[in-house]
Amino acid sequence: MTSLIVRSLITEASANNMPRGGRKGGHKGRVRTYTSPEEIDAQMKEEKERNKEQEQDEAGAARNDVTDDRPPGSGSEDSDDENSFRRRAGVEGLIEIENPNRVAQKSKKVTQIEVDEPKQLSRREREEIEKQKAKERYMKMHLAGKTDQAKADLARLAIIRKQREEAAKKKEEEKKAKDAAAAAAAASRGVNSLTLN
Repeated sequence: MTSLIVRSLITEASANNMPRGGRKGGHKGRVRTYTSPEEIDAQMKEEKERNKEQEQDEAGAARNDVTDDRPPGSGSEDSDDENSFRRRAGVEGLIEIENPNRVAQKSKKVTQIEVDEPKQLSRREREEIEKQKAKERYMKMHLAGKTDQAKADLARLAIIRKQREEAAKKKEEEKKAKDAAAAAAAASRGVNSLTLN
């Protein structure tokens, strides 16, 4: 039991002495070393020379491969062969990539581009156009009275017209009856007034 306590104290003490980064001290107290401009220039020249040598070796090997692949009697060099061989940067020249999903971008000449070719519409655009056409067709049929809704509307309108005509006739008859009653009342008053005189 005492050994456990001693071990835990030792681990705590060592953990407390170590900084969080895992190393003693920070970056502030170190001696900084600077590269002189001459050294940088020398390094850059060495890298350029190495790159030139590698490019020359690759270009020479690639030209040999291209000339060996051609059948004898193929004629002079075509511009297509020159275009197919292009300088590859970095690892691309060392590794042959055969990705079936990779689409090679082909540049088209201005004469190859067809202006009259119709533009391909997306699915949403096609659906939008179809919706508009269907709406226009429906409105034409609706105005002609061929849709179910138009027929129902026309029937409702006919019923309302009949009701209004009946109401107008009834009102007119009531008015005539009222006028007749008023005329009869006036005539009876006129007779009564004559008899009183």
